[in-house]
Amino acid sequence: MEDMSAARAATPSGAVFLSYASEDSEAAARIAEALRAAGIEAWFDKSELRGGEVWDRQINEQIHRCRLFMPIISANTEARDEGYFRREWGVAVDRMRDMGERKAFLVPVVIDGTGERHASVPERFRQVQWTRLPSGEPSPPFVNRIAGLLGDPIQVIPTDGSSRASASILQPRRPTRQTIWVGVGALAIAIAVWLGWRQVGPRAPAASSNAVEKSIAVLPFVDMSEKHDQEYFSDGLAEELLDQLAKTPGLHVIARTSSFYFKGKQVPLGEIAKALNVATVLEGSVRKSGDHIRVTTQLIRVDRAEHLWSETYDRDMRDVFEVQDDIAGAVVKALKLTLQVGSAPSDRTANTEAYALLLKGRYLFYEQFTPQSTRDAAVALDRAVQLEPTYAAAWAQLARVYFHLADDIDTDPGPDIELARAAIKRAMALNPNDAATRYISAHINMAFEHDPQAAAADVQAAERLDPNLTEPLLVPLVLGCVSGPCFEQHIRSLSRDIERDPLSALAIFDRGFMRWYGGDLVGAESDLRRVLQISPKFDSAAGTLAELLIMQNKLDEALPFATAEESPLYRRWALALYWWAQHRKEEAQTQLNALLANDALDGAMEIAEVYAAFGDKKSALDWMERDYDYRRTGVLYFGTDPMLKPVADDPRFTALMKRIGYPLKVNAPN
Repeated sequence: MEDMSAARAATPSGAVFLSYASEDSEAAARIAEALRAAGIEAWFDKSELRGGEVWDRQINEQIHRCRLFMPIISANTEARDEGYFRREWGVAVDRMRDMGERKAFLVPVVIDGTGERHASVPERFRQVQWTRLPSGEPSPPFVNRIAGLLGDPIQVIPTDGSSRASASILQPRRPTRQTIWVGVGALAIAIAVWLGWRQVGPRAPAASSNAVEKSIAVLPFVDMSEKHDQEYFSDGLAEELLDQLAKTPGLHVIARTSSFYFKGKQVPLGEIAKALNVATVLEGSVRKSGDHIRVTTQLIRVDRAEHLWSETYDRDMRDVFEVQDDIAGAVVKALKLTLQVGSAPSDRTANTEAYALLLKGRYLFYEQFTPQSTRDAAVALDRAVQLEPTYAAAWAQLARVYFHLADDIDTDPGPDIELARAAIKRAMALNPNDAATRYISAHINMAFEHDPQAAAADVQAAERLDPNLTEPLLVPLVLGCVSGPCFEQHIRSLSRDIERDPLSALAIFDRGFMRWYGGDLVGAESDLRRVLQISPKFDSAAGTLAELLIMQNKLDEALPFATAEESPLYRRWALALYWWAQHRKEEAQTQLNALLANDALDGAMEIAEVYAAFGDKKSALDWMERDYDYRRTGVLYFGTDPMLKPVADDPRFTALMKRIGYPLKVNAPN
C-alpha cells in the first residue's frame, strides 16, 4: 500500500506508534529497531496490509491505546498533500483533545532539514518539542528520552563500551515554572558528553570532516507563538545564549551573522554544519504568551548523526536573565572552563518589557535594516529607555541607531547627531566598561566630534575589555594604519573574525575594504566577489568591486558590476569612474552630474573621489570640506582613502587633516 504506518497487531500498552510516509520506511525501521533493542515496544510493520473499515478501526484503536505517538516528518511528508499518515496524525490530534497539557504523548521526529515553523503538520505538533534525527539515525540519548517519557528510565550503553552520562541525567522532565531551569544541567552534561564521546556507527556524510571538534552553532530559535509575532524575541534569546557561550575559552562558537544566515531556509543540518565548519548545532523554539515563555532546545552532533539532548522549559518572563545565566553557567561547569560572565551587566534590567523592546529594536535594525525599520527601531529603543532609564544596553543600541540615521540618505543629520550624542553619553555614564558601547562612542567621536584621539582611546579601551569583540575596519581608519605591522595585525584580526563568522558578508567586505586601502587589490577583489556570492545585494559591494577592477585595468569585467550595483549613489559613482577610465568624458560627466543632483547631501565623499579621479583637486577638496561640515562619516576615510591620494600633496588637504586632528601618515600604499 502507499503508506505503512505502524505494526498493525495487538500490542501491549506502553508501546510507541510510528507514523510515516512509505518513502521513509527505512528510517522508521531504524528507529523502531533501536527502541526494541532497549526493550521498548514499537509499532512498526512493513507488511502489505490493505485499507478498509476494519483496518481503519484497528489503526484508530491502536492510536488510542499507544502511550506515545511518533510522527516521522521529512521532505517526503511535506511533498505529499494526501496520505494515510495524515489521517493517522488527525486521529492522534483528536485523542489529544482529552489530554492534559503536560501529558507526554506526541513526539515528532524530523529526519532531515525540514523546518518546524512552516512544516505542513497539524498545529498541535508545533506545541511540543521536536526531535531531529539526521537520516533517521537514533542515538542513545534519544532512546533514553523515549524510555523516560514512558516512565521506564534505562541506560543505553554505546557499542564501543565507552562511558557515558547516566540516562537519568539525559531523561526529559516536565518541570514546574519554579523548577524548570534546573534542567539546564542536562544541557551542560550533554555538551560535555559531546566533547568526549566516540560512537561506532553510521555518520552523516554532509557534515565536514574538518569541523572544529569543540565547536557549536546556535541557530535562530523558531517563533512558535500563536500569532507568530515574537520573532524578535525568539531571535534575541538565541543571540543572548550565543553571546554567553562565545565568552567560553576553548569553545569555538560561530558568530550571529553566520548562525542566522540559514534562517527561514530549508537547509539540512548537515549542510549547515559543513558551511559553518562545526560539529554540533543547538536549535530550539520559543512560545511566548503574556508573561509566560516555553523554550525547547536540542543539541545535535551533526557529523555523527547523534541526537545528544533535548528539553522543554517553562518559565516566567521575569526570570529571563536568570534563564540565560543558568544555561551558560551549567555549560561552562560541564566543560570545566572559565566563563567571564557578569563583567558587563549592561543587558540586565528588572523590567522585562524594556528588555523585550531592546530585542525588538535590535531585530528591526540588524534583521530588517530598511530606512523605516531603522526609525521603528529608534522608537522601540526610546520606549525601552523611558521604561528603564538606567538600561545601559538600550541606550548604547539607541546611540548606534541614531548614528546610522544621521548618516542616512537625504536627511538633515543634525537632529539625529544630537540624539546619538545624548544616547552615547548616557550609555557611557551607566556602563563605560562595555566594549560594544566603547566602539559606538569611537564612531561618534571620530565622525561627529572630529576627535580621533578620543576615538582611539575608545578603541583601545574596547580591545582591552573584550578582545573577541571587534570592529576592525574602524580601528585602522581611526589610527591611519594602512601599512606595516599595524596593518597586518588588523588583517589577521579580520581573518579571525571571519573564521568564527564565515558567512558574514560585512566582515568579509571589511577585510576586502582594508586590503584595498592597503594596496592589495587582488586580495580585495577576492573578498568582494565572496561578499556578492553570500549577499548579491550588499550595499556598495558591486560598485566597489567595479572600482577595484578598474584600478587593475580590467575594464570589461568592471562594467557589469558597476551597472549591477543596487545603491543608486554607488552605481552612479562606479559608472562615473568607469567611463572616465574609458576616456569617455561626456558619459563620465553625466554620471557626476547625476551625483551632484541626487546625492549632494549623503554622497559628498563619493563626489570628492570622482573629482579627484578627474584631476580636479579644488573641487575634490571642496566636497571633502563639505563632508566635514556635514559631520558625515566620510571623515573616517579621509586619511586612508587611496582614491584621495591625488590631493594628498595639496596644502588644503594638510590643513583639513590638522583641523580633524587626523594622523598625517596617510595614503601610504603606492
